[in-house]
Amino acid sequence: MGPMTSDVPTPARLELGLDTFGDVTAGPDGSLLPYPQVIRNIIEQAVLADELGLDFFGVGEHHREDFAVTAPEVVLAAIAARTSRIHLGTAVTVLSSDDPIRVYERFATLDAVSNGRAEVILGRGSFTESFPLFGFDLGQYEELFSEKLDLFAALRSEGPVTWSGNLRPPLVDQEVFPKTAAGSVKTWIGVGGSPESVIRAARYGIPLMLAIIGGPPAQFAPYSDLYRQALEQLGQPALPVGVHSPGHVADTDEQAREELWPHFAVQRERIGRERGWPPPTREEFDVATGPEGALYVGSPQTVADKIVRNTRILGLDRFDLKFGNGTLSHELLMRSIELYGTEVAPLVHAALGDGS
Repeated sequence: MGPMTSDVPTPARLELGLDTFGDVTAGPDGSLLPYPQVIRNIIEQAVLADELGLDFFGVGEHHREDFAVTAPEVVLAAIAARTSRIHLGTAVTVLSSDDPIRVYERFATLDAVSNGRAEVILGRGSFTESFPLFGFDLGQYEELFSEKLDLFAALRSEGPVTWSGNLRPPLVDQEVFPKTAAGSVKTWIGVGGSPESVIRAARYGIPLMLAIIGGPPAQFAPYSDLYRQALEQLGQPALPVGVHSPGHVADTDEQAREELWPHFAVQRERIGRERGWPPPTREEFDVATGPEGALYVGSPQTVADKIVRNTRILGLDRFDLKFGNGTLSHELLMRSIELYGTEVAPLVHAALGDGS
């Protein structure tokens, strides 16, 4: 099924965000930085994004040695204290191995600290280390997410909750605190490409965030179409659709590719060994960074052109660039953020004619 572009509305204003998983990065001498320094660098990256007027900064949650962030809300609270405008959230919160009530409480608290700028992106995550770490059975992978999402959706009303499921005791007229100023925490559901997950997001009336990390982004057009059709059939209002994809911006296409490739290759090879994938090749990387690929790598114009093209194909309301990629250095990440904010964003907004 090809992209259906004719009736997909272009948003009034595309939001442009940044995501990082808090990868442990290399220092000037090539050795890995200690975790505390990586975390402090993430805060500096977010401060720069805020200064540049970008819309969102997302921090991932992982529980493995190659990522520094296991408690994203703590990092986000530190960022909130040093920023004034940018929205702050996760990319993603692994709801399956957490407590939905505690997640809601933490984000309601972050919302207060940030003066209403908190967002949570709920997902299953692509790694499974958190399940044995926190005592959850991977055999219940689907049931854990389904039931916990159902409870989280009930909490979003911020009224008394009566709820029952199979994996925890029921709630009867239970209140959860603190209440937010807006009456609910802004929530997204992160989806990797399952029609069932798309329909579930529509059923709960929660915005959709598509994680597109491989293959032509145009292949995901059926999912954004399905989501909008399901919302309409379920009597839900129109809701935002976003995309999260990896990338790196430098002054030229060649520079961006050469800076990213060695770090991308090492990370992909390490994860591939765990999952039984063949080693990555430079040819595959070059295809992925080309016009039809899922990686937004290149000069500001190249990256902007790809964002604009896929925004039109998918009808996006938000695009989040996952700018952290393996051990790519803090200095190169800061330059990528600077170019994204000062050059990519104006080019995108001008091309879309959204008045930004």
